[in-house]
Amino acid sequence: MIYEIRVYTPHDGKAEALRQRFLQHTLRLFDRAGIEVVEVLAPASSPGMSPGPAGDDLWYITRFADEAARTAAWDAFKADPEWPGIKAATETDGPLLKAQTVTVLTALPRVS
Repeated sequence: MIYEIRVYTPHDGKAEALRQRFLQHTLRLFDRAGIEVVEVLAPASSPGMSPGPAGDDLWYITRFADEAARTAAWDAFKADPEWPGIKAATETDGPLLKAQTVTVLTALPRVS
């Protein structure tokens, strides 16, 4: 089993639009492409700390059986004929995504 942690950093003022697109549209396309989303997260605010730019980031964790499944799922998402229309419709005022980071992880065996 392999996991990914992806962090999407929105352009200034675009955090809510990015989250709404992800939750309302992207998750459905991910499901269709075979991308299993374990969790969707946002940074928690801490008492006494002001949220910085990272507070607008969208984090999510995905899970795949192996690297071949991961590659096939992302290829299927990129090829989804609905995605370009969704992206264009949600970016009439400019791009939502400023940057993204991807970390791929493998589970270590547990010792009992």
